[in-house]
Amino acid sequence: MEKTKSEAQKLKEELFLSRKHGGLLLSEEELSAAQDYCEDYKAFLNRAKTERETVELTITMAEKAGFVPFEIGKAYQPGDKIYYNNRKKAAIFAVIGTDPIEQGVNLMTSHIDSPRLDLKVNPLYEDNELALFKTHYYGGIKKYQWTAIPLALHGVVVRSDDTTLTVTVGEDENDPVFCVTDLLPHLAADQVKLPLHEGIKGEQLNILIGSHPFRDDEASERVKLNLMRILNEKYGIVEKDFRSAELTIVPAFKARDIGFDRSMIGAYGQDDHVCAYTSFSALLAAKSPKRTAVCVFSDKEETGSNGTTGLAGSFLSFFLENLAAAYNVPGRIVMSRSKCLSADVNAAFDPNFPEVSEPRNNCFVNYGAVITKYTGARGKSGTSDASAEFAAEIQHLMDRENVLWQTGELGKVDQGGGGTVAFCTAELDIDTIDIGVPVLSMHAPFEVTSKIDIYSLYRAFVAFIG
Repeated sequence: MEKTKSEAQKLKEELFLSRKHGGLLLSEEELSAAQDYCEDYKAFLNRAKTERETVELTITMAEKAGFVPFEIGKAYQPGDKIYYNNRKKAAIFAVIGTDPIEQGVNLMTSHIDSPRLDLKVNPLYEDNELALFKTHYYGGIKKYQWTAIPLALHGVVVRSDDTTLTVTVGEDENDPVFCVTDLLPHLAADQVKLPLHEGIKGEQLNILIGSHPFRDDEASERVKLNLMRILNEKYGIVEKDFRSAELTIVPAFKARDIGFDRSMIGAYGQDDHVCAYTSFSALLAAKSPKRTAVCVFSDKEETGSNGTTGLAGSFLSFFLENLAAAYNVPGRIVMSRSKCLSADVNAAFDPNFPEVSEPRNNCFVNYGAVITKYTGARGKSGTSDASAEFAAEIQHLMDRENVLWQTGELGKVDQGGGGTVAFCTAELDIDTIDIGVPVLSMHAPFEVTSKIDIYSLYRAFVAFIG
């Protein structure tokens, strides 16, 4: 016989918050759709490891979908698709809605830079007949994680004749790769006694790039000379060209499925390419939304969102002002009536490190997209804190559209914390809240996400665009 629920059980179901694993809530069709969706996502990760590569790839995809460059002064019609390329390192994509522009736009903002190693201005040197590149790490990294793994070189060099060379070495199976060497355990007695953050110092993150000398007994720095000969013959560059180059070292491995059940993805740069891809693919699927939908890719988030391509700069506000001006509407009116999903990841609960988390408020792998009402460190320093009204609006939208979602924050209050680009749009008088996916091993060379969470985030953006 069916057991009758007690009054207490009924009341708990009615009043208490309950969370369930997405693998138990989603249908077999939805789980299959998540797997299929993530195949394209993995291919995207493999082709877009830097902000320049992300902008180039997404513009190519957008143009195939009918997007055209934004023209200042042109009044667009509902359904028109436009994009703006900001210095090849940030971009804005938009689909014009049926509602008048003065009613505001729906923004999705993510960043497309990730922690990495940047080559210094004068990087190439020889030491004891080994050739190396000097680096300066970019963003928040654990330095020891970047030793003894295969690395690839990406970037651009502007040569003396003003031609630009695009460099990608280490991604093809036939390419050489590079690495940062580490100390063998047999000689590491002193190293292992150091605090973890001091075991490898910034100035030890030097990239091993060669060891063969130039075959001339009279030359000094023969290994360096041989490397410059190779670089000159293959790329037409000389050493002074490094001074203006943007060359970056990233992990050389590809995105891979994680687990016997293939339920997760391991890859470099998922913070924040997972949000960039899901928001962008949702925009590509939009036909003629009511409110104009805008997808923004920004640079420099990992160093403070500064500069001409960072979201703390002016390129987004200028774009919205120029878009509004074509309809004789003040840009500030459009911004004050706009809504923004600041698309960035959060820290997933890790059972290996439970001491840094507060389980009642942490987010969990496979529980869906994570909505983060506020960010910041310790006493909410540097936070963007969404209003109760806007938080409720977005949460209720997710419920109506049957999107799997959860809430989260970045660990225990006094443990640390972090920020996103949310403050940048909030300072434009735009209602803003963070949404993303939980990530394991965030900022490591190999980050882990759940396919259920990725697909749920995509569906959240589709619901937001409408």
